[in-house]
Amino acid sequence: QVQVVESGGGLVQVGGSLRLSCAASGRTFGRDAMGWFRQSSEKERAFVAAISWNGGNTYYADSVRGRFTISRDNTKNTVYLQMRRLKPEDTAVYYCAAARFAADGFQLKSAASFEDWGQGTQVTVSS
Repeated sequence: QVQVVESGGGLVQVGGSLRLSCAASGRTFGRDAMGWFRQSSEKERAFVAAISWNGGNTYYADSVRGRFTISRDNTKNTVYLQMRRLKPEDTAVYYCAAARFAADGFQLKSAASFEDWGQGTQVTVSS
């Protein structure tokens, strides 16, 4: 099992930036793919971005591609989500998750592929 803890959420104005962090511990972090999902009120949890175990492959939802960047530092057991040009529709609780077995982009865009989840961090974009 991997324990993940998100941080870095907050209130930001439209067009602003935030960087979320996800600190992981437990089984060998460097072997897990990692992902970010988000959920706003009355909506299902939606894929945002994912990164392969070595950072060699990244995947993004169409709604954030070009604005968000996912990265990881396996020496620090941490995954990051740099968010730029934020929009009101980016407002949500953002969750970090670890996937032990999923490898390709199709799998990593599904929440069902991730075994371990954090508690989430709130991001609010005000207009």
